[in-house]
Amino acid sequence: MLNRRHLRVKVVQTLYAYSLSEDKDIKAFEKALLQNVDEVYEMYIWTLNLLDEVADYALIDAEGRANKFLPTEKDLSHNTKLSSNTFIESLRQNPQYAEGVKKYGVSWNFDPEIVRTVFAQLKHSEDYAYYMQSSDRSIAVEKDIIKFIFKKIILKSPVIEQVFEEKFINWTVDKEILQALIAKTFKNFSSEEPRQNKLAELTQNWYDDKDFILNLIAKTIRNTNEYQKMITEKTKNWESDRIALIDTLLMRMAICELVNFPSIPVKVTINEYIEISKVFSTLKSNTFINGILDKILSDLNQDGRIQKQGRGLNN
Repeated sequence: MLNRRHLRVKVVQTLYAYSLSEDKDIKAFEKALLQNVDEVYEMYIWTLNLLDEVADYALIDAEGRANKFLPTEKDLSHNTKLSSNTFIESLRQNPQYAEGVKKYGVSWNFDPEIVRTVFAQLKHSEDYAYYMQSSDRSIAVEKDIIKFIFKKIILKSPVIEQVFEEKFINWTVDKEILQALIAKTFKNFSSEEPRQNKLAELTQNWYDDKDFILNLIAKTIRNTNEYQKMITEKTKNWESDRIALIDTLLMRMAICELVNFPSIPVKVTINEYIEISKVFSTLKSNTFINGILDKILSDLNQDGRIQKQGRGLNN
């Protein structure tokens, strides 16, 4: 699921777009931010549906083999066990899944070869042969073959990688989150009673997390001049064009958190933005950001502007 670091990344991505845009309508970018987050869930539903379609292809494959001009005995007696896989059947009965498929208009019919190729690769694997021989239809056992399809075929397919890259602009960043959501789904689907099995939640508490990201982007934008002045005072020995835009945005966000989010510990805020910079900025950005924020934090403390609620949150 999306944790707070993932959500901060979503905010900085949106702020980056805002900084480069001539349109300065905050509401429009708040909407874009929420769409950015929602795309992760859409990606999740597309992936679940691909697993569903691959399982269903067992019926199409069996029919094709039976309709050969000269079908063999093996062709005529082909096992379609995968089409009624216990995990997949439970997924098909899940109202959240059905609603998601409808909401996002999910269908892999735009390229039927994708499902066929995944199934063909699966069909010739040792794991599939073992699955077909097993008589245990419990969900705990049945979902193992679905895990195999996801981990060993879907995630390693260049064709599927390309499809997701074209459809979801943040695929390379969100791929890790998708894997966590699918892993959580496998964990959640543990009951033989479909009604007991729940899809993964996008965040731990969307009500609070939505409020967090909307406040963070809005307050960072509205206080840009003030926060930038603080940064400029501490970077006088740096030429402005040498400071990466992403570093500037991360520092503005950090200042915003320090001043406006009393329940988030100071250390957490500083560490989060340093860690994000290691992934999304230059090699030395984390050291640079850490040094500048440390100086700004000292000034904010002297001015009494760091007001944290709770024991130890000022540290």
